Amino acid sequence: MKYIDMHCDTMTVLYRKHEDLSHNDLHVDLEKMEEGECLLQNFAIFTNIAREDSSFTWKVIDFYEAQMQKHRDRIRRVLNYEDILENDRNGCMNAMLTLEEGSVVDNDLAQLDAFYDRGVRMITLTWNYPNGIGCPNFTYAKETQGNPLYTFNEKDGLTDFGIGYIRRMEELGIIVDVSHLSDAGFYDVAKYSTKPFVASHSGARSVCGVARNLSDDMIRLLAKKGGVTGVNYCSEFIEDHNETYTSIQGIVDHVRHIAKVGGIDCVGLGSDFDGIGNALEFKDASGMQLLYQALKPYFTEEEIEKIFWKNVLRVYKETMK
Repeated sequence: MKYIDMHCDTMTVLYRKHEDLSHNDLHVDLEKMEEGECLLQNFAIFTNIAREDSSFTWKVIDFYEAQMQKHRDRIRRVLNYEDILENDRNGCMNAMLTLEEGSVVDNDLAQLDAFYDRGVRMITLTWNYPNGIGCPNFTYAKETQGNPLYTFNEKDGLTDFGIGYIRRMEELGIIVDVSHLSDAGFYDVAKYSTKPFVASHSGARSVCGVARNLSDDMIRLLAKKGGVTGVNYCSEFIEDHNETYTSIQGIVDHVRHIAKVGGIDCVGLGSDFDGIGNALEFKDASGMQLLYQALKPYFTEEEIEKIFWKNVLRVYKETMK
């Protein structure tokens, strides 16, 4: 069964390693995607603002565009919903350009237009550092007390700039992504957004209690707004205090819980391939059909289609321009 994956860090890693999308030793390459039956892969440009600035982001975008041109017989970038359908009809996989770290606009909303013009269609508002848009839950800040994975920020929501930021994103047709965002920030996005938004690579906090996952209340609110949670495959987000291994059943448990709480229409996939360091039972993108088989005892074929691609495709249709 074909799938849509809302988040991977592959393109940024390839840029750093000077490697190619066609074949590599990462979780994602064209061969693995084809074997896994990929319909669309979101490629996040991750910028670590503790050591990089927006100039790095633009360099990786240049690299992404070069990769898309080089391999256009197998994968093509998408700028709107119709592109996805056309590429699929032509036998090509789809690539969507996203940003992980919204502050690379350098506090200038006009830069959102520039990123949109280069093909960006989703932005994760924060990573693990506060920025001009808002604050994360999980943070590397020195003042964090206790285990940061289990530290929840219910105080610091979106800034005034952040509110204007998501409004401009919606005007342009860029999807708002709340993964990494603080609890307070999540509720601000829900308050101020007028279109469906996503948590591109998060799980269910009731299954694994880390701050990167969504509470049941958040899942219900996201569903009410028409959004989707893409289940993250990171072992620490799948099972409490597990740093080494992600089982397929662990992913299934999060999918089942999110579907139970928010309904079948609000759950999708957001692997975080090549952004996670633990071992995976199905190894990499080539093993996605093992997850499909593991969902069969719990869901109908129509429901699995929604989980694997239809829910996310609906959001893209409703938000992209």
